[in-house]
Amino acid sequence: MYIAFLLLLLTGALLMNNTVAVADTPPKPPVAKKVPKVNEYHGERLVDDYFYMREKTNPDVISYLTAENAYTDAVMKPTEAFQKALYDEMLARIKQTDLSVPYREGNFWYYSRTVEGKQYPIYCRKMRSLEAAEEIILDVNLLAEGQKFMQLGALTVSDDGNLLAYSTDNTGFRQYKLQVKDLRNGQLLPDTVERTVSIAWAADNDTLFYTTEDDAKRPYRIYRHRLGAPEHDLLYEEKDEMFRIFAGRTRSKAYLLFYSSSLTASEVHYLPADKPRGETRLVAAREKDHEYDVDHHGELFYIRTNSGGRNFRLVTAPVRDPRRENWKEILPHRAEVMLEGIELFKNYSVLLEREGGLPQLRITDLRTGEWHRVKFPEPAYAAFPGQNAEFDTTAFRYNYQSLITPSSVMEYEMNQRDSKLLKQTEVLGGYDPRQYASERAFATAPDGTRVPLSIVYRKGLKKDGKAPLLLNAYGSYGFAMPITFSSSRLSLLDRGIVFALAHIRGGGEMGKAWHDQGRMLNKKNTFTDFIAAAELLVAEKFTSADRMAITGGSAGGLLMGAVTNMRPDLFKAVVSHVPFVDVINTMMDASLPLTAGEWEEWGDPRKKPDFDYMKSYCPYTNLARKNYPALLVKTSLNDSQVMYWEPAKYVAKMRTLRTDNNVFIFKTNMAAGHGGASGRYDALRETSFDYTFILSQLGITK
Repeated sequence: MYIAFLLLLLTGALLMNNTVAVADTPPKPPVAKKVPKVNEYHGERLVDDYFYMREKTNPDVISYLTAENAYTDAVMKPTEAFQKALYDEMLARIKQTDLSVPYREGNFWYYSRTVEGKQYPIYCRKMRSLEAAEEIILDVNLLAEGQKFMQLGALTVSDDGNLLAYSTDNTGFRQYKLQVKDLRNGQLLPDTVERTVSIAWAADNDTLFYTTEDDAKRPYRIYRHRLGAPEHDLLYEEKDEMFRIFAGRTRSKAYLLFYSSSLTASEVHYLPADKPRGETRLVAAREKDHEYDVDHHGELFYIRTNSGGRNFRLVTAPVRDPRRENWKEILPHRAEVMLEGIELFKNYSVLLEREGGLPQLRITDLRTGEWHRVKFPEPAYAAFPGQNAEFDTTAFRYNYQSLITPSSVMEYEMNQRDSKLLKQTEVLGGYDPRQYASERAFATAPDGTRVPLSIVYRKGLKKDGKAPLLLNAYGSYGFAMPITFSSSRLSLLDRGIVFALAHIRGGGEMGKAWHDQGRMLNKKNTFTDFIAAAELLVAEKFTSADRMAITGGSAGGLLMGAVTNMRPDLFKAVVSHVPFVDVINTMMDASLPLTAGEWEEWGDPRKKPDFDYMKSYCPYTNLARKNYPALLVKTSLNDSQVMYWEPAKYVAKMRTLRTDNNVFIFKTNMAAGHGGASGRYDALRETSFDYTFILSQLGITK
């Protein structure tokens, strides 16, 4: 098999060289072989000609992916100079040797730094003072030597500062190996664990709690392990395939928390961190549709709960007896405000809220009950907590940015009600935010719902319908698309591209109701919201249909597939990253990662009403013989979230059906996972490739 695999790679290389050499002859796309497989669901027969593509070791599969990569390289070869120019341009804006803002935890100041020419960060610390000597605790560049991929998972130091527990993945499949490093001598301890997900230290500086995943990548077991001991004690195993488990620690350091959660329900156990050999206790037993999470302050647990309203309320419970009958409401449910989280400190709480589609930070003095919100200077922005390791502090770190303001580390003095800028990411080359404009707009969905958009462009834009535009969205899992800055995006804006984010239903921008209206049997609202957003941009003359490109990834790739089937006339070009496009077949297979737990997001096609609804929008199922926009589809061979075969099957089938002559290319990263390349320079090259495709399809070639 190994020899056959090498021959296939060689065949792919020869194919690539042959295609490139014949410059005057347009390359022809690969044709995947058909192996019909009939699936019968609810009395219907669905023929899947490319089901075999899930066989990762099948030579025909690797041959097809290799041939598609060769075809893509041949099609894009005339743009190589443009790709390099974009890469150099985007790289020139980045301060390659840089330092994060140090934060204090215990006796140390922790930070990371990057070095020009190195792909990965270096994690460091200094004892007590920033003037002290630097200690490198982990250099990811050293871990990456000889690897095609390297990603850091957990990174957590014991309370006494002597031991570092960390985990790494060197394939992209998000299977992390736990290791422990003695920071006093730099030696690795023999304690290692494969396929770990979350890690938490006990207060004894000797006991680790960690979770491991099953074959479907579901975190399902919590273990307790004393370093050096041969045994790893199984603390808990989650039997329900809808639930996943997580181990964590409160900021107060007093308690270990063990979560078991589905997408619609949760259950929390707790254990004093200074009694790691003790028995865990339950906060509140799981109930259908009841989600809650817990933090600790003094004699109380603070609990964010959706009992009483979908947007959550805040209650407290005594640590000695936190049963639900002892819960005391301190902030009621509010229909217009989503309570997204809580950060607790000795004298203050910070509530993470969302109102009117925008994040808010609500500061409460726990001694007096007085509260206020942090004020933000722009009408559309992103704000989220930063590194806040210390419990006894009056300074709250948060990150602020917008479509025109670079990522900024802020420190809010809760006593003085004042924010100060600690560091703003430098954009080299003379970036001037005054040259750009940002605005919000609202599209009207078919059912009358107002859908917000965030838009940015270089000043001087003429709204005459002639400007090129890139529209991006996600719209799933209740995730609110953050309104963030990108220095790479300037390469689009400076070439006249308008960039827009559509905050469509299925996301969480407007609270849980916004999510509910775009999931399960309401999922098609996500797609019609996006189409309404695109139509608004045309109606308001930001662009026209033949000047609009769209992009989305993962569940956003499902969005791309659905709207491309529904309205291929509305878009000039589409970039679809790791797209979830084979909805029915994937959601029928509970052995795959994510599937079982996500029946509460997409529905369960084993039930006929859910099957019928999914069938009506599934991108793979609904491909048809018609014209499609220009299309770039991207995936990674080791993707654990959306398996590579979904986009591969989608591309193979579309090649047999589309009736246009538009560019249609498929690129597989053969050594990465769901997020693409792991190194920062490699990731930037992937961005330059994507931008080259978008710009060239919109008529911009330099």
